[in-house]
Amino acid sequence: MSLAYKDRKIAAPSISPDTKAFWDGCAAGKLLLKQCEKCQELHYYPRPSCPFCGHGETKWIESKGTGTIYTYSVTRRVEVPYCFAFVTLDEGVTMMTNIADCDLDSVRIGQRVRVVFKPTDGGPPVPMFTPA
Repeated sequence: MSLAYKDRKIAAPSISPDTKAFWDGCAAGKLLLKQCEKCQELHYYPRPSCPFCGHGETKWIESKGTGTIYTYSVTRRVEVPYCFAFVTLDEGVTMMTNIADCDLDSVRIGQRVRVVFKPTDGGPPVPMFTPA
C-alpha cells in the first residue's frame, strides 16, 4: 500500500531562552546546531552546555541541512500516516525528525535527504526532511 505524505497538524514547540535562537533560525529557514567552544563537538538538541565535555561556552552554526536516513518507521495506524526517522546530518549530528513530502513507502535507510520547514499550530516551523 503506497502512502503519500500529507501535512498534519503539528503542535507548536516549547521555546525557552536556551532554544529561542534555534527556533528563530527555523523561522528564517535555517537549521542551526550548537558547537562547543572547547572540544569543538557539534550537538543537537540545542542546550547551553556541551553534552560531550560539559563546557558552558557554545556557539550557533548553520547546518547545510543535508544528511542521510539512519533509521525510520512509518506510523500507519493514525488519522494521518507519517514517517518518524533519525537523520544523520552531513556535519555528523544525528537528529530525530520526520520525513515529509514523499511517498512514505519509498523511504529507505541510507537515503539522502534535505531539510524542509513545516508550519506548526501557532509557533515557529519545525525542521523535517524530504528526499534530496
